[in-house]
Amino acid sequence: MVGRKPMRRRRADHPPPPPSQSFGATARPNSPRSPTSASAASVSADLDGLLLTAPPPSASEPRSFSYAVKQQCWEKAEKVPGRDPERWRRDALGNMVFRKLVGCPGCLCHDYDHIVPYSKGGKSTLENCQVLQATVNRSKGNKTEISKSELAQRSAYCRVSGRDMDLFELSAFGNVRRGPDSGGCKIQ
Repeated sequence: MVGRKPMRRRRADHPPPPPSQSFGATARPNSPRSPTSASAASVSADLDGLLLTAPPPSASEPRSFSYAVKQQCWEKAEKVPGRDPERWRRDALGNMVFRKLVGCPGCLCHDYDHIVPYSKGGKSTLENCQVLQATVNRSKGNKTEISKSELAQRSAYCRVSGRDMDLFELSAFGNVRRGPDSGGCKIQ
């Protein structure tokens, strides 16, 4: 290892500094900041009180959506005519998204978005969930005062033909399924 300095070792004749003088601090006898056993004990008690009174992380209010909420949120999104609704939907802004593409930065990728951001008190419930194109969700962040037209400008636009959609389905599922409203022939 060229260019690396060897670590300095502490000599055996120099003991480590006492705890009150750690990190290079030196106590001054006449200073108001000098540690005393009474003030250290009171600070310790105050910290213990804070630790005991701090609310524990709540398992009833998770940051991410549960599997069931994600399923219902997907069902809530607008269906794409002629396509299998289990695979294709439109997000809240009308962008087409593919079910298998979650969390990636592409134009067909989606996220499950908190309408009211979690950091601003929004809950991870169905009422606060929407399918949103991933790039739009990332640019939205935790903003609440943002219009749909501003979000639409941040959409990653892509034009996807029916043949392209077929190829996505073939690569992800191994087959192509049409929706019930696809038109076409029905063999009876």
